[in-house]
Amino acid sequence: MTKNLAQINRRKSRVRKKLNGIQKHRLHIFRSSRHIYASVTSIKNDVTLCSFSSEKIKKTEEIKKTDIAKEVGLKIAELALAAGIKEVKFDKGPYKYHGRLKSLADAAREKGLVF
Repeated sequence: MTKNLAQINRRKSRVRKKLNGIQKHRLHIFRSSRHIYASVTSIKNDVTLCSFSSEKIKKTEEIKKTDIAKEVGLKIAELALAAGIKEVKFDKGPYKYHGRLKSLADAAREKGLVF
């Protein structure tokens, strides 16, 4: 357990160190066991400009979590483009870039968001 926690903290600090000082809006991702949340924050004062989560999507038992994450990615890209944001920096936090995160990111890129 402590080894896993240490890996998570190292990954999180590595990602945040790379993002520090970059003058772009950030696409923050939070992933829980049931839902996935995405929000775009501003450059200067970390104000949330738009956000979307899987809680707002109607689910059935047949839909997989990766498909739901893809829908969240499409919707957050649509909201960001409507707010006039075309380029963002992807802040995945302590999560590995695979599965639901990769699905969300690919869908956002597909919709026209650049990162």
